[in-house]
Amino acid sequence: MEARLEMPVRDGGWWDRIRLQYLLEPLHSTVHTRRGATATLPCVLRALPHNYRVKWSKVEPANYGESIIIITNGLYHKNYGPLSPRVRLRHSHRYDASLTISHVALEDEGRYRCQLVNGLEDESVSLTLHLEGVVFPYQPSSGRYKLNYPDAKRACEQQDSRLATYQQLYKAWTEGLDWCNAGWVLDGTVHYPIINSREPCGGRLLLPGVRTYGARDKQKDRFDAFCFTSALQGHVYFIRGHLNFKEAAQACRNHGAAMAKVGQLYSAWKFSQLDRCDGGWLEDGSVRFPITTPRQRCGGLPHPGVHSFGFPSKDRRIYGTYCFVED
Repeated sequence: MEARLEMPVRDGGWWDRIRLQYLLEPLHSTVHTRRGATATLPCVLRALPHNYRVKWSKVEPANYGESIIIITNGLYHKNYGPLSPRVRLRHSHRYDASLTISHVALEDEGRYRCQLVNGLEDESVSLTLHLEGVVFPYQPSSGRYKLNYPDAKRACEQQDSRLATYQQLYKAWTEGLDWCNAGWVLDGTVHYPIINSREPCGGRLLLPGVRTYGARDKQKDRFDAFCFTSALQGHVYFIRGHLNFKEAAQACRNHGAAMAKVGQLYSAWKFSQLDRCDGGWLEDGSVRFPITTPRQRCGGLPHPGVHSFGFPSKDRRIYGTYCFVED
């Protein structure tokens, strides 16, 4: 199976569309946010044509389509689809058709289109909703390369995350993610990010980059997963002790919390700078510890990150546990 380097493709935006007549070009084509926040995608008209409608939709790359979110004629509007309970029009003035999304979720990231429907003079602007977050590789307790695409998707969701997009994986590589095992991403392709070229990872002659196996059979082919998570609506903390897995789960429950998921630990490391030298049980049966400031007496590891002891026997009484409690 041969890997190749791949560069990201920039989605089309307002820079490659025809001149707009009624819609104002957005000052910024990307809106940055975090999970749980409220985000507004701007769409403002410079004039109101007769008998117009504005339609907001989300571009769905997986099926080459768009999902309608809301349609308005300026006086009335109707919401559609799973985003319906969390979206509204900002409508700060009569020319404002901006879309506001509350309680932003991981699956909200992506490209959105505001389309002015006006007979033969239809026009649109595209905007990208970008969630700040962290990408992490994941494999189950059964070992390396055990997940087909549905398994990988489910595994990430069980760890308070979702499959990363290729763009998220590429950004993580530019920020230092170096991982030798190939994993699924959201569009059904398989990749692995390499900073330091080495023999077990495609050889020393290949340049650093995100190496790709391309699209694979989603049912038959098996790899690991690259998951993505964002900010928490809660916090992660450590309970010290010499606990087996069952005792660790009970210790969290005794504090009105639950054992932390892998994605929650990564989020706490990324956004709350959680830094502990102590290995602790997580909900999936793995033992990990988060380091923001590498030091010699903390594993001697040279880089910040969430480090893993794998999946030890659940009967071992060596580790504490990481717990999660919602705000």
